[in-house]
Amino acid sequence: MATVEPGGWEAAFDDLKGSLGGAEPRFALLSGMVGSRSGWREAHYLACPVSLSDLVDELCWVEPGAIAIVPGICMLRDGFADVMRGEETQVLGAVAAGLVPRDCFVCLPGTHTKWVVVRDGQVAQFRTVMTGELFAMLQAGGTLAAQASGPVARGPDFDAGVDRGLDSGSPTADMFAVRAHALLETGQIGNGAAYLSGLLIGADLRAGLAMGEHRTVEIVGRSDLAALYSRAIARAARKTRTVDGGMAAVAGLKHLAELAE
Repeated sequence: MATVEPGGWEAAFDDLKGSLGGAEPRFALLSGMVGSRSGWREAHYLACPVSLSDLVDELCWVEPGAIAIVPGICMLRDGFADVMRGEETQVLGAVAAGLVPRDCFVCLPGTHTKWVVVRDGQVAQFRTVMTGELFAMLQAGGTLAAQASGPVARGPDFDAGVDRGLDSGSPTADMFAVRAHALLETGQIGNGAAYLSGLLIGADLRAGLAMGEHRTVEIVGRSDLAALYSRAIARAARKTRTVDGGMAAVAGLKHLAELAE
């Protein structure tokens, strides 16, 4: 999305094939934002609950029999709306590969963190929290940029932020305290980036953990983000297991391709 110019998707796909040795694939399956309204071809959203077979039945064909895009998933209930693209492939791929149970509660941390309830091997419901994007915006500019700069260390400042985020219903108000502590030189917050990250993740957990009663949260994603969320979830008295997000995506695409053929 960020690097492909409008109309450049076919050329980008050819470049990708070239980087893989130039062999012509018998069948290519794509997922994620390539199927968005600004992507190569818009693949519509399927309403929950959704299984792997549902995704296969609604593949968006860029080139019939040769190139297809996995549809996204949506929720629209009582005025609440949510969508995902790409994460459905990871979650259902992890289920199909036996990496997570058929009935589980999944967290996919990232720019837009997803909390997903899986029942009988289907995505039953989910919720998106814009944690990563909000933290990136804080670091990029604005009042708290100076305090939000630098790496996020897993330590006491991060833990304090998580605890505050879990306990408080006002993260946007609590954020400003980071600047106030710096101006007043209280010394209570040493690593502002870690505290702010923890605060946002703690608030993220407040919204996400309310969806599922499972005592174990399956974290699917990058190892660095998984480590942050695992530490934070432990402070909320839940257990975690971690699955590599790339491995889950490949598993999902593999099982979808097998069903499609």
